[in-house]
Amino acid sequence: MKKLVRNGQVAVLVSPGFGAGWYSWHHVEELLYDPCVVEWLEQGEMSKIQSYLALKYQDEYFGGLEDLEVKWVPVGARFRIDEYDGAETLVLESHETWLTA
Repeated sequence: MKKLVRNGQVAVLVSPGFGAGWYSWHHVEELLYDPCVVEWLEQGEMSKIQSYLALKYQDEYFGGLEDLEVKWVPVGARFRIDEYDGAETLVLESHETWLTA
């Protein structure tokens, strides 16, 4: 799986807007990291992203595309994507507090 890495950080795509999530609605792990989507998003090339997705992932839903953002996560860090009403949040394992019964 290809990932974009800069300065020891991996680009992860997240859609924080309410309505439809990005990863939480399609669950295609490689689309969390897709370097093409990251670079086009940074350049504001939404039409390129839409064309690419339509060709490569024909059967998936991309409702969170309009709110998509890049979050930078340290290489090797464990994380999860939380979703509430379509709004996604990236949660690092290292920021979790666990209790013991």
